[in-house]
Amino acid sequence: MVNVIDTRPRHPEKAARPDTAVPRKPDWIRVKAPTSAGYAETRRIVREHGLTTVCEEAGCPNIGECWTKRHATMMIMGDVCTRACAFCNVATGLPKPLDPHEPQAVADAVAKLGLGHVVITSVDRDDLADGGAAHFAAVIGAIRRAAPTTTIEILTPDFLRKDGALETVIAARPDVFNHNLETVPALYLRIRPGARYFHSLRLLQRAKELDPTVFTKSGIMVGLGETRDEVLQLMDDLRSADVDFLTIGQYLQPTRKHAEVKAFVTPDDFKAYERVALAKGFLLVSATPLTRSSYHADADFARLKAARVARGR
Repeated sequence: MVNVIDTRPRHPEKAARPDTAVPRKPDWIRVKAPTSAGYAETRRIVREHGLTTVCEEAGCPNIGECWTKRHATMMIMGDVCTRACAFCNVATGLPKPLDPHEPQAVADAVAKLGLGHVVITSVDRDDLADGGAAHFAAVIGAIRRAAPTTTIEILTPDFLRKDGALETVIAARPDVFNHNLETVPALYLRIRPGARYFHSLRLLQRAKELDPTVFTKSGIMVGLGETRDEVLQLMDDLRSADVDFLTIGQYLQPTRKHAEVKAFVTPDDFKAYERVALAKGFLLVSATPLTRSSYHADADFARLKAARVARGR
């Protein structure tokens, strides 16, 4: 879920102008600007290795907290996406060729940061024959060699109409396979026009079929105009696909050119969604206004393993 206000100081030309100002957020989703020494050190390592992070590209509100703990989500295959989803602030256009040195650069940064768990995501690369699947596999392999004790979570595109792409990624043996549904099916045409809801659902199901030991994960944003019943049906769809972990977070409008916020969902409503989702059989649920796909991913991985043992799955 990459959908928040772009506050990146390294791209001042993209800063929101007065005519693209967004609605005022409620107090429960306000965060402090990052200022810690840990944040600065993480930023230095990311810059040193020439890496792109979704934390910055999406202007994630949790960047100060996560980077203080040296947790950065790497975004591979460039910073230009081939799709133009209505919620996303990542640039759209024609991407550059893949960097063959990127897998090793990511692996070196993971080792230097001392990450016990890392999340690797990417832009959509519909221009590539395999959607970037082999590049994902190369990154996973490089991390395994450079940091063999690090567990690896990947957040992938849907690889729409790319035969064999998912098989390539799963064969690389990530510990967590994440693909976000983003929203309910009724909103796909408006919010995620380049994707197909049931293809994404089948992708998650197929990942588990290919490797029953992999944890599968998906996330959605709320506040886009979905109904409660639609969210509950989506939960059932994900459980039918044997998805283990569900994340639910508040959608935040990057600029007025993006999809508008239809509602700010209250913390109590998020707790209610969490209770229902756990009752439906998910191993783990993270549902808060600030929840994002990789938020607290390291601690959540430990909780996932414990939940699997406890439930005998």
